[in-house]
Amino acid sequence: MHRFYVSEVSGDICKLSEEESKHCIRVLRLQQNDSVEILNGKGKSFSAIIENANSKACLLKIMAQNFEPLSMWELHVAVAPTKNMARMEWLVEKLTEIGITKFIPVECHNSERTIVKTERLKKIAIEAMKQSGNLYLPEIGELIPLENLFDKYNSYQGQKFIPHCNDSERKTLSSVYQKGQNALILIGPEGDFTKEEVNTAINQSFIPVVLNEATLRTETAALVSAIALKTFNT
Repeated sequence: MHRFYVSEVSGDICKLSEEESKHCIRVLRLQQNDSVEILNGKGKSFSAIIENANSKACLLKIMAQNFEPLSMWELHVAVAPTKNMARMEWLVEKLTEIGITKFIPVECHNSERTIVKTERLKKIAIEAMKQSGNLYLPEIGELIPLENLFDKYNSYQGQKFIPHCNDSERKTLSSVYQKGQNALILIGPEGDFTKEEVNTAINQSFIPVVLNEATLRTETAALVSAIALKTFNT
């Protein structure tokens, strides 16, 4: 069944955005009385039929709804964007599919990208949510300096991890993560964190970890760590 995103659904009738309406009617060629599914990104899905097949303002009639409670734990992923933005777009798609809570682009000393089109990433997350059938849309944050991230998560109620490649003591995620705890994973740029950044993170209660014997790309490290943390909670 085709899925569409509507952030706010109230009553028995809802309207698709112009973009979603065009995709529904002109691209998919759906017609009146065809069945569709609506996701609001906040835990609800709705079974609906097309009431008015308008390519600019398609109206849907709600037939039934389902609610999935939010997970008891949260997973935040903070990443220094890569020079090739397509790799970050791919990462947001995959992180949405596995069901993270929040994605935060972070600017570090060795960052090669200082501009991120947040709205573009949000659209990619919406499409990934619809494709995967996840009922929760992750929050996509604006690009912030690393120092601001440290301030923002200073009193974070959960565990904080920083994988890095510096020559210092690190532990595996599986040995230090406590099942059920909220988690923030901080992934550095392609040139890695500086020693000063790692030391600051440790002073801010980040736990240094190693993900693999090999050196992983930024987007690979982010996905591997997110999958590992999700797996630990299944």
